[in-house]
Amino acid sequence: MPTFQLTHAPAAYACMLVRKPTDEVYRAFADPAVTSRFWYSRSSGPMVPDAELRWEWETYGVGVDVKVLAARPGRSIRFLWGNATQPTTVELQFTTRPDGTFVEITESGFEGSGDDLLRWVNDTVGGFTTVLCSLKALLEHDLDLDAVPDHHPA
Repeated sequence: MPTFQLTHAPAAYACMLVRKPTDEVYRAFADPAVTSRFWYSRSSGPMVPDAELRWEWETYGVGVDVKVLAARPGRSIRFLWGNATQPTTVELQFTTRPDGTFVEITESGFEGSGDDLLRWVNDTVGGFTTVLCSLKALLEHDLDLDAVPDHHPA
């Protein structure tokens, strides 16, 4: 097998058009009453600057600590999450378009071997794509897909 070498630090990227106003899409991520309908089960609070939160996925029996670095209503949210020794940075960008809001999610700061990085980035892209599809179904059609809890069934 050939040897592959990274030339720069990898980042995971997922995006989707949501046919709703930007303020509504931003609120869906910032307000746990909405976010818990398409992503995590529970949050200790809203996404506001400097918030230190705990998110829980009850289906999986897991949780993660989140530190909100920036929250610019209608524009972006940036946060750290993961374990204390290897957190990553996630940035959500919201771009207003005539047909809705273009949402972009980028996660960076992955560390490890090439194989570990590839697996981590691949899982992250799949996870955020599932989140965006669930968000779209909720906001555009008022459907709770349960796609996140069904992503890795027991």
